[in-house]
Amino acid sequence: MAKIKVLNTHITVVKDDYISLTDIANSKDGEARAADIIKNWIRNRGTLEFIGTWERIHNDDFKVVEFDHFKMSAGLASFVLSPGKWIEKTNAIGIIVKAGRYGGTYAHKDIAFEFASAINPIFKLYLIKEFQRLKEEEQKQLGWDIKRNLTKINYRIHTDAIKENLVPAQLNSFQINYLYTSEADILNVALFGMTAKQWSKSNPTQKGNIRDYADVYQLVCLANLESLNAHFINEKIPQKQRVEKLNEVAIKQMKILLLDVNIKKLKNEN
Repeated sequence: MAKIKVLNTHITVVKDDYISLTDIANSKDGEARAADIIKNWIRNRGTLEFIGTWERIHNDDFKVVEFDHFKMSAGLASFVLSPGKWIEKTNAIGIIVKAGRYGGTYAHKDIAFEFASAINPIFKLYLIKEFQRLKEEEQKQLGWDIKRNLTKINYRIHTDAIKENLVPAQLNSFQINYLYTSEADILNVALFGMTAKQWSKSNPTQKGNIRDYADVYQLVCLANLESLNAHFINEKIPQKQRVEKLNEVAIKQMKILLLDVNIKKLKNEN
């Protein structure tokens, strides 16, 4: 779930790009009439044709016969339709009704934008703008997560090698944790020239750790160093020799990465 602010109104966005129609309706007349506004909108013939066409495109289980029945009834004074009834009778997926803390009526962004047009065309434009901004931020975060996960996967290989080759029997948990931290700092020293603790002391106002502030070049190099250190550990190379070898590799790889066009493109995208 995420929240975007559109003209001083907070709009909820949930999984799979479903936007709260209830929140959009609240921007017009407040919470008291939100449900009525949505009901009046959904019973409109133009609305039914739009959401029915959307279902035909995206929903193989959509009940077209029930849809045609609703469409024929649209315009009659006696015709009443709620989102819940629409979903129940037609097996629609474009609109959903949620209960609980974040309850309300939600719709896929295609339908939500159409609803916003009926409420206020200007509001719709700002809604699209803020929604696009949200998606751009999510893509940036996704790119960062992929890079961070790359180092985590390699780190698992790295720590498994430490456990198998460097941890003596019958160590207590404190000793084991300290040993793992020491091995992680070998990579930090080889690549960044300092330990995590030294970085923290030099950057007291920064949150996170030294690797959270690494750029894409350093993260790619770090992933390679983790795999290489695991290999060195399996070969039983002493720690002092490993940190020297890793530093040599880091210098060479960083020079190569800084000239790599594809890495530059990845950095610019994120």
